[in-house]
Amino acid sequence: MTNEKSRPKPGASRGVEFVTKRLLGALGILPFLLLIAVAFFAIIEPRFLSVGNISNVTRQATYLAILSMGKMLVLVTGNFDLSIGSNVALVSIVSTIVMVGVITADPTAVALAIMLGIGAGLLVGLAIGLFNGIGVAVFNVNSFVMTLGTLSIVFGLALMVTGGLPVYGAPQAFSDIFAYGSLFGVSVPVLVTGGLFLILYVVLNWTPLGRYLYAIGSNRRAARLTGINTTLYIIVAHVLCAVIAAIGGLLLTARVATGEAGLGETLPLAALTACVIGGVSLWGGTGRLSGVVLGAFFISMLTNGMNLIGVNSYGQILVTGAALIIAVIADQARLKLLGQRQRD
Repeated sequence: MTNEKSRPKPGASRGVEFVTKRLLGALGILPFLLLIAVAFFAIIEPRFLSVGNISNVTRQATYLAILSMGKMLVLVTGNFDLSIGSNVALVSIVSTIVMVGVITADPTAVALAIMLGIGAGLLVGLAIGLFNGIGVAVFNVNSFVMTLGTLSIVFGLALMVTGGLPVYGAPQAFSDIFAYGSLFGVSVPVLVTGGLFLILYVVLNWTPLGRYLYAIGSNRRAARLTGINTTLYIIVAHVLCAVIAAIGGLLLTARVATGEAGLGETLPLAALTACVIGGVSLWGGTGRLSGVVLGAFFISMLTNGMNLIGVNSYGQILVTGAALIIAVIADQARLKLLGQRQRD
């Protein structure tokens, strides 16, 4: 005879299952990591929860959030983009060189220099995105291999153009506006991040493009059979990712006020970690934009906390890599829990 006290109550069991599935389905392991990290750093370093520090973390998270949102567009199609770091570097260098060239020719043409520099940076991102997209969608090169090759090519171009040295001379107004400027008390980088979030939220949730990207990631063959031009939309995903990365690169360039080949060195790992921790599946077809932004905030918060307690840069890279591995393991557990299968 079974002891009724040992049986789980049906209502409680269903409630736990519902909460677990909803939580893991929406944000993956992120809520647990956020709670652990906040508690850990708050106990060790009282300054961590100060208003000034939270404001600093938010400002730092904007750059990573932009790059992570762009990377998400490729990930939901079941592909990768490892080239966003070198994308940022080349955008930084090209935009700065253009601005310096215009200012050198006419010191009074500050506005023109900034506009042309921004335009040149966006064109660089567009070209990189087209290169990646065509290689993956038209020539069927594995996206991991394709974008890894692009990373090397673009980074090599950045080093060749500059000789590995920073490019100085960008107009001060560029930094004053796009790094330290504000509107209605909100900094320009935060406004840009918020604007991109709203645009991408609408695209992913309320437009055919968003539905097609998720459909391709869920099952590319089925998407093709339903009439979706998978080649076109994979190219579009790579182009959007690269252009968004270029926007992030321009904002980072304004922040450091120079064009630097090493500007995006650690960004690919951080952005991928933010996406996976935020609930984006590496197998495509799953992920929410809000989770990605929170993932970027978590990574920035983790970096900030480690800085406050004195962890050096090498240790921070180690922790970020470990967080990525944990996130991938959790992603697999989440897929199993939700009854999903990997895409063929």
